[in-house]
Amino acid sequence: MASLKDRYSSVAIALHWTIAILLLSNIGIAWYFNTLHGMARLSPLALHQSIGLTVLVLSLARLAWRLVNPPPRLPDYVTWWERWLSTIVHWGFYVVMIGLPLTGWAMRSASPLHHILPIKLFFIPWPAIGPLASLTGDQAKAAEHLYETAHGLLGKLAYGLIALHVAGALKHQFFSRDDVVARMIPILKRKASA
Repeated sequence: MASLKDRYSSVAIALHWTIAILLLSNIGIAWYFNTLHGMARLSPLALHQSIGLTVLVLSLARLAWRLVNPPPRLPDYVTWWERWLSTIVHWGFYVVMIGLPLTGWAMRSASPLHHILPIKLFFIPWPAIGPLASLTGDQAKAAEHLYETAHGLLGKLAYGLIALHVAGALKHQFFSRDDVVARMIPILKRKASA
């Protein structure tokens, strides 16, 4: 069995999978509420915003954990371009995991909707961003549109990163047949060479 230095810590694993499930759930909820109109959108929108704020809190905790507890090194045989792509994808996920909730929070703060449907982290009141909440008229609309556009672009970035991340995991598990995926999924058997 490989040493603990060759795999992610239990905290990193728990945060990874919790955030992944929440992020994928929120993508599904967004697809769903975008098919709805009027008041029918409010309940799934409230759930979407609560999950997003949860992702923000957990992602900040995960980033802090990663800065204090560096991830295990990739095996020496992993090529330079795979290392480069892995680094880009992993830091891209931090941009998405923190940027999506922040732009959603900013969008809701600028929207008059925050007066009708207060921002909450499930049942806990969450403040609107003061300067954005005080905007009115065209300024509020412009700010809401700006953050909505940024939120949408980050969502598209998330799709690309998810595809690359899954492709990389499948490549390591089924083509390279190494232990890279087992470092994050402890139930996978590690190879004898690990």
